[in-house]
Amino acid sequence: MKKICGALLIGFVVLGLKAQEVVLPTDFRQQNLTEYNSSLINPAYSLDRNNPSSVALWTRWQWQFYDGDPTTLFLNYTARLNDVSAAGVGFFQHNTGIFLNTGAALNYAHTIELSDGVILGAGLNVFAFQQKLADNRFFVPNPIQTTAENDFILQMAPGVNLSIDRFNIGLVSENLFDYNFTSNERNTSPEDRMFQTLVSYDFPVSVLSTDDNSVLRPMLYYKTIPGLDNQIGLTTLLTTDKYWAQAGYNSFYGFSGGVGGRFFKRLSFGALIEVGTSSELKGQDPSFELVTSYKLGTLRTPEEKLEEQLIAEEQKRKQEILVKQEDNVIVSNELTKAEKLALKRESKKQERLALIENKRIKDSIQNASSKPKLAVKESRRDIRRRKDSIENARAEQALVAAKALKQQKLQDSIATVKKNEAAALALAQQRRQDSIAQSQALAMKNEVVKVRAGEKYEEVTKEGSLEPGYYLIANVFGTKKYLDAFILDMQKRGINAKSFFRQKNKYNYVYLAKYNFIKEAREARDSKLNGKYTDKLWIFRVTGE
Repeated sequence: MKKICGALLIGFVVLGLKAQEVVLPTDFRQQNLTEYNSSLINPAYSLDRNNPSSVALWTRWQWQFYDGDPTTLFLNYTARLNDVSAAGVGFFQHNTGIFLNTGAALNYAHTIELSDGVILGAGLNVFAFQQKLADNRFFVPNPIQTTAENDFILQMAPGVNLSIDRFNIGLVSENLFDYNFTSNERNTSPEDRMFQTLVSYDFPVSVLSTDDNSVLRPMLYYKTIPGLDNQIGLTTLLTTDKYWAQAGYNSFYGFSGGVGGRFFKRLSFGALIEVGTSSELKGQDPSFELVTSYKLGTLRTPEEKLEEQLIAEEQKRKQEILVKQEDNVIVSNELTKAEKLALKRESKKQERLALIENKRIKDSIQNASSKPKLAVKESRRDIRRRKDSIENARAEQALVAAKALKQQKLQDSIATVKKNEAAALALAQQRRQDSIAQSQALAMKNEVVKVRAGEKYEEVTKEGSLEPGYYLIANVFGTKKYLDAFILDMQKRGINAKSFFRQKNKYNYVYLAKYNFIKEAREARDSKLNGKYTDKLWIFRVTGE
């Protein structure tokens, strides 16, 4: 009895804590990174938007003031390897609300020029980090794991970006591949993949008289978040040689605005504030971000870079002309006097042959014009006969083609009739199946369940994308890691366990089977799933709207 009361007490405490806190997405919350460290949004951006070679620091205080510990910290160094590739290395710490991830990040990006003005960029971010519970209140001991442990995880995030002049479209997956070396298994399931699509366009603007490189860049993005609503956002950046400013909106985090300045041509510093506007974030403090960057290496203006490129191309062109001239001189010097004389003789021979051929053609024309009129008429009759023969042959070919076309149309008509008959038969079969399914669904929906004494039973009209039916519940989890461990244990026992997430209480429910009628569900529950699962089971019903 004491154990049952203790378990209930822990459950109520965890439910109370969860009810007071907003569930955070597990992504890096990098939606405001537009000017520096933007390789965290798309790894392909490191070549042109990370301002290589440079060192940049980004810190974010989620729903708290900046005098506390930052919830996200990213220190990154990016270097340009050559004109088409860049690489970076960094350190990051990220608090998801449940887990604290601390580790290193590697980046590589490469571009390919497909045609004039069309460039394809591809990049990869690799994260290696230690994951531990950020707050032990979220750990609930269970038979699978009685103590919290730290995991070492490897995570890969590939991304591509297609640039057409000033238009950009990109696709990124923040966790397309991950692996937990502590548990020797994938860290997340395939359903937990995060994807983001980004579209932007650079409008050149004239803000400062001394700056010809100012750009206004609106960017629209769409991001999928497992277990939560997908995010839609718009960010607009104005960047000049002296300062930058931005404003944005995210469907989950709310509105944001920030400014930054550039000092001594190398140092940049900026700040941003983000305010949630949804009812879910009511009462939460604003989020703050600080960005610092320092540019390394030789500083060159775009005009100086263009001048260097033009000089290099001119030198290359002159070198190619010089090489061709040297080749011609070498070939000319290598010819002996005998070879030069032979070439001269061959040229004269070709001239004589050309004169002979011209004379022969003129003689043929004169002979043809001197034929008697009778020979000319006979030649015309031969031409007419050949013409008639060709027309007859064409008529026969047209007749054969018409017959073939008629035969093909007949075959097509037969095939169409057979196809229509098959489609009609399939449609009738589908209608019968739909009718049976509708009858069964109506019977399931209208079934009245009388709850037995001591029986645990819960009934809802709709729950996410679950189909109507009776679900045999085995366990409930508030932490994804322990949910995955329990499902893996069920699979080892030969039980195909599945789960669904309830928005009402933010918990994952694990069910071992689904049934159409209460009688079937009770029989499976009472038989302990034919002896496969000996612990307690209860029934969760979705009636359907």
